Amino acid sequence: MKVTGFTAGRPYTDDALIKLGKNPLVERFVQSLALYLNENGNIQQDFLDVKRTELLLILLKQNPELAGIFFDFGQPEKLDLEAFMIKHYKFNISIERFAYLTGRSLSAFKRDFAKTFNDTPSRWLVQKRLNEAHFLIQKKGRLPSDVYLELGFEDLSHFSFAFKKAFGRTPTQVRQEA
Repeated sequence: MKVTGFTAGRPYTDDALIKLGKNPLVERFVQSLALYLNENGNIQQDFLDVKRTELLLILLKQNPELAGIFFDFGQPEKLDLEAFMIKHYKFNISIERFAYLTGRSLSAFKRDFAKTFNDTPSRWLVQKRLNEAHFLIQKKGRLPSDVYLELGFEDLSHFSFAFKKAFGRTPTQVRQEA
């Protein structure tokens, strides 16, 4: 886990994910889940609650500092919107979730976003992702089918349509011209 500081007694990281070390208890826990699966591949709710608690205890035993993350139900602190969005624009999450992650209400997020980027969050995200896709396809020779998911687009046809609308050529045409 890469801990870079503490805020209100809890660790925070530069990354959206916290990397945990290898733990044989977690491996055995995952193997044990197979015993509780029904014919549909689901775990009954009663067992799910118990297994969730078990995993929580295993993780806390290995990394007690995670308690500050697991049990913090408050709003995150207001983050630097520009730095956060430039670092995390590739994630395919809702505008509401971006607002929450930056410590803002949806209306405050949209207002701060307009001041910072002079655009709406939706338009900015699509344009930023499309510009990155154009660069990866034209300059790095990447395949459109390899970059669309990486850049937060849900399906290839929507990506191709948006790309052509923005640049006047399909991703495949741009790749062939490179």
